[in-house]
Amino acid sequence: MADKQISLPAKLINGGIAGLIGVTCVFPIDLAKTRLQNQQNGQRMYTSMSDCLIKTIRSEGYFGMYRGAAVNLTLVTPEKAIKLAANDFFRHALSKDGKKLTLIKEMLAGCGAGTCQVIVTTPMEMLKIQLQDAGRLAAQKKLMAGQAGLNGAAVETSSTRPTAIAISRELLKSKGIAGLYKGLGATLLRDVPFSIIYFPLFANLNKLGQKTPDEKSPFFVSFLAGCAAGSTAAVAVNPCDVIKTRLQSLQRGVNEDTYSGIIDCTRKIWRSEGPAAFLKGAYCRALVIAPLFGIAQVVYFIGIGEFLLSFLPSKRD
Repeated sequence: MADKQISLPAKLINGGIAGLIGVTCVFPIDLAKTRLQNQQNGQRMYTSMSDCLIKTIRSEGYFGMYRGAAVNLTLVTPEKAIKLAANDFFRHALSKDGKKLTLIKEMLAGCGAGTCQVIVTTPMEMLKIQLQDAGRLAAQKKLMAGQAGLNGAAVETSSTRPTAIAISRELLKSKGIAGLYKGLGATLLRDVPFSIIYFPLFANLNKLGQKTPDEKSPFFVSFLAGCAAGSTAAVAVNPCDVIKTRLQSLQRGVNEDTYSGIIDCTRKIWRSEGPAAFLKGAYCRALVIAPLFGIAQVVYFIGIGEFLLSFLPSKRD
């Protein structure tokens, strides 16, 4: 597709709508991914994604699968808007000579987009992970209490469920704004390579559906290109996602390791769980990212933002 100029407000609306739709559809799988990545060899509560979702519904109800969704739904709009708009901005800036973007320039544009988005992504992920993993920790405590002959129900009711506001307040009070940006380095380590892989791959796959350089690809081509590029990039950076999830988790289960940084986390995971641990939740992440970015690109290329803005009065009116 020729790089059609779209206004910044339209880009932000497109990215926001895409994020809201995508997150609503795939959030339960994302919850399973977080819980599978966080559990260590000491106390394994879940054996697979389906096992995690079934146990979550049994112990926490249907809406237990959407723990932390409010944080994502609130912050995914600016996050996806920044990511998609930044990529377009950098692609436009790098193609001012009118020539077709080289693969290196496409990767540089993706790098810029990934770097910009962590402003929102890091605190969003920080809060979301605490809320998603709370159910796993509560279930583990209940199981341990049952094994010790204690009343599991009493243990469950004695622990209050965390809220995003309470976690934010505590982090700001104890560590300042830096508390919300714990794991920033690991987030950059995940999101920058992801964008470097995703955006060039999507752009080239999407071109396969174009009959001429000046017309859009059909929406199903954009969707499939977004799914393929998203799942490929997601699996490629999954080791970084495992490290980021472990570093951002404030609470630990029984006999679970704590980490002081990226290198320490990598070393301990490799030593105690083996290299396969870096692929924990990879298929969940692929199932989350594929439709999320497929939907995002369809919304973006359909141009819902431009359509909505067309109802606003123009400056000449």
